Amino acid sequence: MDIAIFWALIATIGTWSLTALGAAVVVFFKAPKQSLLNLMLGFSSGVMIAASFWSLLQPAIERAEATLKIPSYIIVTTGFLVGAVFIWASDKAISYAIKTNSVDIAKSSKLSRVLMLILSITLHNIPEGLAVGVAFGLLKENYSWSALMGAVSIAIGIGLQNFPEGAAVSLPLRREGYSRKKSFFYGQLSAVVEPIAGVVGALLVSTVETILPFALSFAAGAMIIVAVHELIPECQQNKSEQPYMATMGIISGFAVMMLLDVMLG
Repeated sequence: MDIAIFWALIATIGTWSLTALGAAVVVFFKAPKQSLLNLMLGFSSGVMIAASFWSLLQPAIERAEATLKIPSYIIVTTGFLVGAVFIWASDKAISYAIKTNSVDIAKSSKLSRVLMLILSITLHNIPEGLAVGVAFGLLKENYSWSALMGAVSIAIGIGLQNFPEGAAVSLPLRREGYSRKKSFFYGQLSAVVEPIAGVVGALLVSTVETILPFALSFAAGAMIIVAVHELIPECQQNKSEQPYMATMGIISGFAVMMLLDVMLG
């Protein structure tokens, strides 16, 4: 195996591991109160909204300006809209499939929401894995200590950002009634695609670098529609006793993700 591909694999296994570590926070919640569950779901929403900009749209704009002749605003806007439409179409398809199997309305809504959450986070992890793979793949043509450290810093930055994203999947699943074990399993599973994408990115550097801006913005559109359409309305239910609990969750999730993204570059 080529050394650059090997290190891309190791790096993305590391980013996946930090997602799993973030998902593992769900084991500390045995039977949380409804207000705490709303806070957790709000936190997940805030993480997803912040990640959509700082982890996805901003890098997409920068990469499009650096590598493509087409204006960056066309690439990023198109990718964002296509990602949102993809999730909308997926939601319709999943809902139809569930209804045709005679699942009751309450279970149908719950299952559709869970699948959309997992799908959006998984889509988000694919371009991040590609980005790490490209960073290490470029070392094959232009190896230097600074280039290596740059690739390592990208992997570390994405890995640390993945910690709250793992929690952003596992905590809502816990709120939906899944066991702690299942919530953790699906939370870490959303990042299993990163090592695969990392190897692909390292193997197909030039091709992936061209499509990466679109892929990043596509994932942002998918995450925004799930956060706004599914998670935020859900966390605002039953808020009469503590009306700002879910809102503070959104703010804190956004702040944590923004801090990590901006601090880590």
